[in-house]
Amino acid sequence: MPEIQLGAHTIRSHGTKVARAHMHDWFVFIFLVIMEIILNVIEPFHRFVGAEMMEDLKYPLQDNTVPIWAVPIIAILLPFVVILIYYFIRKDVYDLHQAVLGLLFSVLVTGVLTDAIKDAVGRPRPDFFWRCFPDGKGVFDPVTSNVMCTGLKSVIKEGHKSFPRCFAGLGFLSWYTAGKIRAFDQRGHVAKLCIIVFPLLIAALVGVSRVDDYWHHWQDVFAGGILGLTVASFCYLQFFPPPYDIDGWGPHIYFQMLAESSNDTQTGSVNGLNVAPLEIENVRMHSRGGMGIGVSDDNSLNEI
Repeated sequence: MPEIQLGAHTIRSHGTKVARAHMHDWFVFIFLVIMEIILNVIEPFHRFVGAEMMEDLKYPLQDNTVPIWAVPIIAILLPFVVILIYYFIRKDVYDLHQAVLGLLFSVLVTGVLTDAIKDAVGRPRPDFFWRCFPDGKGVFDPVTSNVMCTGLKSVIKEGHKSFPRCFAGLGFLSWYTAGKIRAFDQRGHVAKLCIIVFPLLIAALVGVSRVDDYWHHWQDVFAGGILGLTVASFCYLQFFPPPYDIDGWGPHIYFQMLAESSNDTQTGSVNGLNVAPLEIENVRMHSRGGMGIGVSDDNSLNEI
């Protein structure tokens, strides 16, 4: 059914109200940013690495196929652009705020967890030998036989962090896209599944490239993918109904706003457009075939 807009909820008209309602979430976000900075500054645990163990850590040290600077663009900027495009189409600041907040929390919570695990475990990367000994001459403690690295400290520090993260942002994008295109509306459009799987394919290819470049062990990529997708799923469902839900196209707060509007006035007025409470309720009831308001059935007319 064609959508009937109940007025636009833009950043200018409702942005401040929505941000204030989630002020505590933004404080938590700032706290997580500080934690992420600290976890990247502190020295990771230096696991014991003996001469025999180096046999599995002598893969060549090379540049990444996907540069490190490109990962934030793929995992954060790309989903943000999709969310922004949808905002300009629908003019719904509720959806924009919840989607951006969910995306940022997905990436940041995953980052804090992965960096905490990396610092605590200190598993060497597959190319650790060449990070530790750039000249190819291994030096080991005569008593403990532990490595005595001669390479750059920053390169060695990074060599003790084998745990990737890329699935969080693209996993959230997959959830978000599934809700917006109503991928699970039981109409059998397989093309919709291809659209929501595409971000996951990109994340998987980035992860595979890290294994091919000998920057990560395959087990770390697998564990990082599971962790990223799990966090992204929790963050999405915190702000949006599941994509297979009748109201899966919009955030929880949007429908809460409509319910409050219908309770405040008997002839509810939303952004200057007068509609009866039954019509506001129909945004929820009849959005099930699309994102709009349907016509009441005969029983509803009889009740009126």
